[in-house]
Amino acid sequence: MNITKKDIDKLNAVVTVEISKDDYADKVEKVLSDYRKNANIPGFRKGHVPMGMVKKQYGKAVLVEEVNKLLQDALHKFLNEEKLDVLGNPLPKNETEINWDADDFSFEFELGLAPQFEVDVKAKAVTQYKIVADEEMLNNQVKTIRKQYGKLISKSEVEAGDEITGTFTASEKNIEKKTTISLDEIKGKKQLNSLLGAKVGETVTLKTKGMFADDHDNQKYLGVEHDAAHGLDIDVALSIEEVNKREMAELNQELFDKLFGEAVVSSEEELRAKIKEDAEGQFAQQSDQKLLNDVVDSLIENTKFDLPKEFLERWIAMTGEKRLSEEEAKEEYERSEKGLRYQLIEGKLRADNKLQVSFDELKDYSKEMVKTQMAQFGQMNPSDEELESISARILSNQDEVKRLSEQLNTNKLLTYFKENAKLKTKEVTYDKFIKEAYA
Repeated sequence: MNITKKDIDKLNAVVTVEISKDDYADKVEKVLSDYRKNANIPGFRKGHVPMGMVKKQYGKAVLVEEVNKLLQDALHKFLNEEKLDVLGNPLPKNETEINWDADDFSFEFELGLAPQFEVDVKAKAVTQYKIVADEEMLNNQVKTIRKQYGKLISKSEVEAGDEITGTFTASEKNIEKKTTISLDEIKGKKQLNSLLGAKVGETVTLKTKGMFADDHDNQKYLGVEHDAAHGLDIDVALSIEEVNKREMAELNQELFDKLFGEAVVSSEEELRAKIKEDAEGQFAQQSDQKLLNDVVDSLIENTKFDLPKEFLERWIAMTGEKRLSEEEAKEEYERSEKGLRYQLIEGKLRADNKLQVSFDELKDYSKEMVKTQMAQFGQMNPSDEELESISARILSNQDEVKRLSEQLNTNKLLTYFKENAKLKTKEVTYDKFIKEAYA
């Protein structure tokens, strides 16, 4: 057997595998001998079928199968030994030309080679958002808490700030939804004026257009589907069944203990500080995801290299569930090119900076995850033995291993970007972050 590689250019090559009769003859003969021992052919005792008849009936199929086994093993070994970084899989180039009646065979395969390139994470500055909880947000959160833990006082007539329990109905959209809604949620002035002064037992007709600040509230309060909620413009009837005024809860130690546990918070100032800490912890996760996305986009844009486009289009056309046309393959390549480029960039970053995840790291990560979950249920000090046992069960599940590995890989990459990428920090409120980052 002889294997050679001919470079077409830096991104394309052809590998030729030459297989002679000496390479496969013994294997084919052994398989046919086994067939002869077990063949059931009318007129012959088992094991006494003439070899000539066995070869005539099975010889070509066995030859093709054994040669293909040799071919695949040899090609795989060659790619590993030569350390060839290929994209996709080798594509047969001359399979229709093979003469299976010959003794010797020559197979050619096209290779798409991965490009050589360097990654500069400092090529372009990326904004790192620091999202802060401003006074307006803290005031609103404190107000929400006081309302949530306050008392309901039953009333007979609707006034500003009250809560109404009733049923929305509209035959046009098959709406019949019982709900409780605060007048603070009603943003339309006409609708609000229609409700003020209404009494328990009355039915008020309201226009849905402009009733809420966000059309998604039509889903929540009227029970319509997502698509119908957008731009909904009909009349709905609200039958008022209850009117309640919510008396704000006092900011006292009893409330603080309900919220955070005994003596964790002991003043409004500490409450606001805790709300700010918790909120900004959640904001940090969104900021990190935005940073990761932006650095990835920057790397794709600023890391220049060519790909074996024509090879990859042929590979896409040939290797899917169904064969694609040339035009379909081009379209699929265009859809997947960005992902492929980042896959190569990420692979190089991980290899060059030793960002791969070890089993010990995965094990420690799973134990910390278990510890956090147990703490949520009041188990603050689990033993190492408990953590080891639960971690072992988790890591015996391949789906869980994959999920945790992906999380840990992402965390490692994010940490690397924070420490090495060219970042410019920008402090913003949450509302401004949403407007600016996702405009």
